[in-house]
Amino acid sequence: MAIDTSDFKNGIAIYIDGDVYQILEFQHVKPGKGGAFVRTKLKRLKTGNTIEKTFRSGEKFEDAYMEKRKLQFLYRTGDELTLMDLESYEQFEVPAATVGSAARYLKEEMEVQSLVVDGEALGYELPNTVELLIAETEPGIKGDTASGGATKSATLETGAVVQVPFHINEGDLVKIDTRSDAYVERVSKK
Repeated sequence: MAIDTSDFKNGIAIYIDGDVYQILEFQHVKPGKGGAFVRTKLKRLKTGNTIEKTFRSGEKFEDAYMEKRKLQFLYRTGDELTLMDLESYEQFEVPAATVGSAARYLKEEMEVQSLVVDGEALGYELPNTVELLIAETEPGIKGDTASGGATKSATLETGAVVQVPFHINEGDLVKIDTRSDAYVERVSKK
């Protein structure tokens, strides 16, 4: 089925030059001079790379039917991740690189979504935020405040290193945004 630029929505998948891309953002622009166009930010599902591309208004594309399947992360063996399909309970291994940099936030039993197009898993999505324990960080010093704006490095229970405010200590449960690698908030104190 063909769609044109007026049908664009965040999250839909389209074929461009034989590859499947997911629309992350789009903006219709109608300049005072010349024809209208659409600015987009696209994610190539096979590699996870993002690009910005501009299309003429009314340009047509083939719609890629994208199915999302729920998976559960079981464990990591070296650079391989073992996942289980929550419908069929089938277990399989995928290279950690296919999940991308967000793989460092995977914790046992965490749910992951598989993006499937034409029966092939082209990508994986983690939840937008995850709650993880601080495994190691320098202790906070009296006088450091949450509103100070300064940060320090902290190692999470999964081994990922993120920047957190000075008042965060080892054993605290924190919320991290997996898309931006940013600290969101402290969920509970040790």
